[in-house]
Amino acid sequence: MSSAKTKLLGLPGSLRRESYSRAVLQGLAADNDGTVELQIGHVDLPLYNSDLDGDDAPEAVREFRQAVAASDGLVIATPEYNHGIPGVLKNALDWASRPRGSSSLMGKPVLVVSASPAFTGGVRAQAQLNETLHAAECRLVGGPQIVIGNVGDKVRDGRLVDPAILDFAREGLKRLQAMIAG
Repeated sequence: MSSAKTKLLGLPGSLRRESYSRAVLQGLAADNDGTVELQIGHVDLPLYNSDLDGDDAPEAVREFRQAVAASDGLVIATPEYNHGIPGVLKNALDWASRPRGSSSLMGKPVLVVSASPAFTGGVRAQAQLNETLHAAECRLVGGPQIVIGNVGDKVRDGRLVDPAILDFAREGLKRLQAMIAG
């Protein structure tokens, strides 16, 4: 692997100011081995409407697609809403998955993390998100799922701080980096 940092885009699946998904990404951005640059993006986009898509897509959508395309890979942190992924995250992935056959998601390496105040850690949302990412032809990182239960107990000052969970998640980042390095 070269000495260049792996450029990752983190996507929090929640718009909430005190989002646990964002806290997970903040923890990973602050606590890695220095070989990763994890920029945290956003998924606050207009609702997908194919009538608005194409060369004249909304500016926020064009910027989002460019950020996805410019990254070496994605780290998506999702909460679980009613046993699934939040609509705002699905909407962002719908925008990024267009145009079909040449989208910014095609072939993009992706690490998925789920987090929930429940002990199950968002495992059902993670399964649903993986299906969406497969359909968008992303390359999903294999290995143990990173599922963070009781996440509220593991966050301080807007950042994931639990050492055991951070160690486990860093292993996922290493698998993502290895996939990117090919």
